[in-house]
Amino acid sequence: MKLTQLPDNPYLLLTPGPLSTSKGVKAAMLRDWCTWDSEYNDLVQVIRRKLVGLAEASQDDYTAVLMQGSGSFSVEAVVGSAVPADGKLVVMTNGAYGNRLAQMAQVLKIETQVIDFGEVAAAEADALQKALEQDPKITHVAVVHCETTTGMLNPIAEVAKVAKAHGKVLIVDAMSSFGGVPIDVPGLGIDFLISSANKCIQGVPGFGFVVAKIDELKKCSGQARSLSLDLYDQWDTMEKHNGKWRYTSPTHVVRAFYQALAELEEEGGVEKRCVRYRENQRTLVEGMEKLGFVTLLPKELQSPIITSFYYPDSPAFTFAAFYERLKKEGFVIYPGKISVADTFRIGNIGEVYPHDMKRLVQAVEQNLFW
Repeated sequence: MKLTQLPDNPYLLLTPGPLSTSKGVKAAMLRDWCTWDSEYNDLVQVIRRKLVGLAEASQDDYTAVLMQGSGSFSVEAVVGSAVPADGKLVVMTNGAYGNRLAQMAQVLKIETQVIDFGEVAAAEADALQKALEQDPKITHVAVVHCETTTGMLNPIAEVAKVAKAHGKVLIVDAMSSFGGVPIDVPGLGIDFLISSANKCIQGVPGFGFVVAKIDELKKCSGQARSLSLDLYDQWDTMEKHNGKWRYTSPTHVVRAFYQALAELEEEGGVEKRCVRYRENQRTLVEGMEKLGFVTLLPKELQSPIITSFYYPDSPAFTFAAFYERLKKEGFVIYPGKISVADTFRIGNIGEVYPHDMKRLVQAVEQNLFW
């Protein structure tokens, strides 16, 4: 089947992932692959090297581990493998995904301290500094980079500076930012960075991945609280068997991700993609503000990944009706996820461009039914 013969989507996904993908990524899934075949495993190894490169890291110091499942599986693999039995984790949270990370640790019976900043304030390094000074038992620090609950971009450089000054292992959930926002992983001293195939690299759902400092990853041997989510064992198998996964890998998704990485390079890399995402976000906000909508977050806290808007001040507005009208116009948006205000969210990432945002704003204007 030619790319031009692939069916068009009935709508654009303006969500933080799964997101709208290119026809090239979709077409890459039309071929079947064998998990044992060297050609497929060579492809896995290329992906691993490219991910380390995207993290601006050296292959001598960092590695990439691919893990089946959604991004949350990879987060749990890191939390459950990296923190030793006598360790203590501090989680900085300001949304659902930081809360989920903390919940994972608690379910795994890991001693955990949560520093909660609410839903509309950024994580503060001073709060971490205070916690580390008061509790020398803390061994690991975890923070979400882009909290897609709101679209918040947390100051990981400031957090990292404090964590490393105290000699702590740093875990960064960069699920919705890696590949779309430049992150100097070794420069920041990040030990474990976690993301997913179906986010800013613009692949499809099916696996997550961890970019890990090799020295810290080696310490995880024998520490995992799960067989399937043993990060060290997954890495060790991939190292010894040329990219072979321990258990059945999502072969079609992996091949699509390989294509997505190639398309990221063609676009000019992470910095160029970030420029596009920021332009998407700027175009969206300017257009929506002209229609009377108000963003939840101030500009200085806003990521280019997803944007939250307050409901309009009208008793006639319902999100369900608004959603259905926009879906008929060819756009799918996201409901809000915070408790302190009624909001909805619009994603700015994926195979989406500023002209798509202009079309969306026009569709919103034509459907102002309240």
